Amino acid sequence: MTFVLEILRVGLGNLALHKLRSFLTSLGIILGVAAVIVVVAMGEGNKRTALRDIQALGATNVIVRSTKPPTSPGTNQARTTVVSYGLSRRDLRRIENAFADEALVVPLKASGGEIQRNGERFTSQAFGTTPEFRDVANLRVSSHGRYLSEEDLLKSSPVAVIGHEIAQKLFRLEDPIGGSLQIDREVFTVIGVLEPIGFAGGSGAAQLDRDLNKDIHIPLTTAEERFGDYVIRRENGSYSGEQVEVSEIYISTRSTDDVVLVSDRARRIVEVDHADFIDVELIVPWELLENARRSMMVWNIMLVAIAAISLLVGGIGIMNIMLASVTERTREIGIRRAMGATRKQIVLQFLVETGSLSAVGGIIGILLGVGCSLGLRSFVPWVLSLSFFADAFEGKVSVEPAITMWSILVSFVVAAGVGLIFGIYPAVVASRKDPIVALRHD
Repeated sequence: MTFVLEILRVGLGNLALHKLRSFLTSLGIILGVAAVIVVVAMGEGNKRTALRDIQALGATNVIVRSTKPPTSPGTNQARTTVVSYGLSRRDLRRIENAFADEALVVPLKASGGEIQRNGERFTSQAFGTTPEFRDVANLRVSSHGRYLSEEDLLKSSPVAVIGHEIAQKLFRLEDPIGGSLQIDREVFTVIGVLEPIGFAGGSGAAQLDRDLNKDIHIPLTTAEERFGDYVIRRENGSYSGEQVEVSEIYISTRSTDDVVLVSDRARRIVEVDHADFIDVELIVPWELLENARRSMMVWNIMLVAIAAISLLVGGIGIMNIMLASVTERTREIGIRRAMGATRKQIVLQFLVETGSLSAVGGIIGILLGVGCSLGLRSFVPWVLSLSFFADAFEGKVSVEPAITMWSILVSFVVAAGVGLIFGIYPAVVASRKDPIVALRHD
């Protein structure tokens, strides 16, 4: 025990004599560990955000959606066009009959394209739907409002539940509840406001090709009676019309175990009238979720491998400095050998020094990495808000790093291991010095 303590005292004492050199030697390890933690935190944060975005669509849902067929190149677009496409009521009836006892089927019908209030016009999209859509789509309504009810559906009431962004733009200083707005030329009373949907602009919204914070929900019966099957959009003196009977159909299964089977059956049902799937698409959030998990895992491994190069460079730096230190301390090594120190003791002394450099560097790197990861949450949005970057990045940019314990432990263990491995060669070189030759060294 005394021998070990003496080796530690001598090794740490030599490091203390050259504080700046010791710090610079371990700088590669410090930056390497910090890089691993920051990179993993960013990757893990992005992974969790992406998975949350996709999961918000409902992991037990299967979404059948009408999509506008692509326009053939060179086609002359008239100033007035009406395009008919997508799901039909017959498709909806088939799906409802097929899954009557296995799943909840909720339709959505696009209605209107322009929102007005007090002279302000806002391009958005209203959807006729049923009260069950709130649970199927994991929607939350503000505490002093409500969602659509069965009574609204039976009476075809002119009521609307508006998205968070609609409320902010059209009711800036007012309580939206009880207020009115126009969808095209029809007047609706606001009965509820949806809480902010976190995946607006994220992976979930990308799958639906719209920002769900801008949606407006009205009773399905009201949408059918007041708007019919046509959606008219006016722009630059011309207008285009779309005839779509059913915009989306949500099929909510009992568990994720049923998702794949239900999606296969839904695909076969839709293929009856849409064999080529040009105007219809099937979105399965569960499959997206699994694919995202696999992709993010591969991405994380690649990021960690890149960051680990910094640790390797740090280890090479330690070896170079320790080799220089062996040359510089040749006379000291000769004196210790002449006084009876064995080769093993010389090796241990140098390993203590490299191990200490790596361990201390690892601890400092952990603190730096954790601090940088937490700081990025507010630093990146602040930088992007500067006038120089404001024009390049539209909308609100948020960074949500997620610090993981495994990245801290692995980076520290690897850092200490790298220091010891790269310190072995200088230690062996020092122990093989001939005592007589070492004593003659100036």
